[in-house]
Amino acid sequence: MTAERRGILRPLAALLFPPEPESGNAPHGTLPPLLVALTFVSGVVDAVSFLSLDHVFVANMTGNVVLLGFALAGDGELSVVASLLALFGFLSGAFTAGRLRLGREPARMFAPLVAAQAVLVATALALTASNAGRLPAVVLLALGMGLQNSVVFRLAVPDLTTGVVTRALTGLAASAWDHAAVRRLVSVMVLFCGALTGGLLTLHHGSAWALALTVVLLVWTAVAGALNAAVTRRS
Repeated sequence: MTAERRGILRPLAALLFPPEPESGNAPHGTLPPLLVALTFVSGVVDAVSFLSLDHVFVANMTGNVVLLGFALAGDGELSVVASLLALFGFLSGAFTAGRLRLGREPARMFAPLVAAQAVLVATALALTASNAGRLPAVVLLALGMGLQNSVVFRLAVPDLTTGVVTRALTGLAASAWDHAAVRRLVSVMVLFCGALTGGLLTLHHGSAWALALTVVLLVWTAVAGALNAAVTRRS
């Protein structure tokens, strides 16, 4: 029995977005908790890429641009090539997803793109496990994060961007406490927990374990997203 049928996702969605008075349904269905899961994924893959793949970010492109600047300035521990490849992979993934006309039905494309991301991460896992090189894994992980961020951008669910928490932290400090503040706090804490989990697995057990966890989470998210799209079409 799936999480959707057991009703686990709907109460979680209601905590993030209060149900509408007329229909009793959360405005974004069960997508908000799925985006929270993707936020956790972002933390895990950035832990893997930074700690074991040439000190580069594949999810947080703001940080990656800064690291590229440091590398060009002469920091010997940072790689210009790895940072550029991460940017290339991320932009390629976002560009590809953007050509799929996500603006019309982004919720229907959510599950297929997350499934594609799972395949990319699984391939990166295979490459790292066979010591086939770090840079190809960087490109694949960044490509997957580009897909993820493109569909999340089109979904435009408030405060759940899955990758960047600077705006969320600003909102927490500058705005009153409300449901938006809850979402922002959840985003920050989940990204932190993802990075912590990914860091612990990578440093103490190897990056393969962190990437395997990521694949499992992405497959689950894709299945739950497909169920959400099916329920939305029937309603």
